[in-house]
Amino acid sequence: MNRPVVVGVDGSPASLAAAEQAAHAAVLRGVPLHLVHGYLHPLGYGVPLNPYDLGVPAPSQEAQRMLERTAAELADRWSGLTVQARQVAGGAGATLVEESRRAGLVVVGSRGLGGFAGLLLGSVGAQVAAHAHCPVLVVRPETPAGSPDGPVLVGVDGSPAAGMAADQAAAEAVRRGVPLVLVHVGPTPPDRDGADAEQAEAGYRAHAVRLLAEASAAVRADHPDVVLREHPVRAVGVAQGLVEASATASVLAVGTRGRGGFTGLLLGSVSQAVVQHAHCPVLVAHPYR
Repeated sequence: MNRPVVVGVDGSPASLAAAEQAAHAAVLRGVPLHLVHGYLHPLGYGVPLNPYDLGVPAPSQEAQRMLERTAAELADRWSGLTVQARQVAGGAGATLVEESRRAGLVVVGSRGLGGFAGLLLGSVGAQVAAHAHCPVLVVRPETPAGSPDGPVLVGVDGSPAAGMAADQAAAEAVRRGVPLVLVHVGPTPPDRDGADAEQAEAGYRAHAVRLLAEASAAVRADHPDVVLREHPVRAVGVAQGLVEASATASVLAVGTRGRGGFTGLLLGSVSQAVVQHAHCPVLVAHPYR
């Protein structure tokens, strides 16, 4: 696949952190990096004030200088990287979703502001992570690189979405030359004693072993070169377990449910929480469409 890596850039710290990760991803894949700036705000910024003027405004010279400066800095830091930069007359989120039709990976920064999920990710990041037509890497400026030499983690639960995430995570691990860790998060052991508790615990352990073994076999069939590890985790919730495990990872991969037309339905509560709070960049798996 020779599709480029695409990253949305607007000059903010979040977008510049995303651009750095996008440059790394492009070098690993041996493909060009496309810096894209969508300059029509969905609420009207950049749109002509005169309702009778139906023309699309021209690209901003200030934004063009920002793009050219960012492209030059990335090309200097990453040897062999080919960078293209352009402005597109469209809202940032819609522009990146459209660009994802021809991309191998879209990288987006999250704003990292406030304590609410929507503020943490921002509307653009949420829109792209949910609706892109290729995998999406979400980067927060406060955790731009995670542990660069750490493994790639992926949560597995036996679902088709988790299987697709494991496949894309394995490819990423091979590119980075790091192990792939399959993480299955189970509930914390019940706080009780007795034969019933022991039986339930034994049943859970057997289930976790079987699920991880099946996931490992599927990954090895398509990625025989990947170094694979299995890591069962106990936590209060799946999202909490994955977030805690991400502290030593270079990338954490999650799946999408693929249902409905709304962000929450597409990402699912676990994926949303992981995207917001993981300690490393998050790869949101999407099929290439």
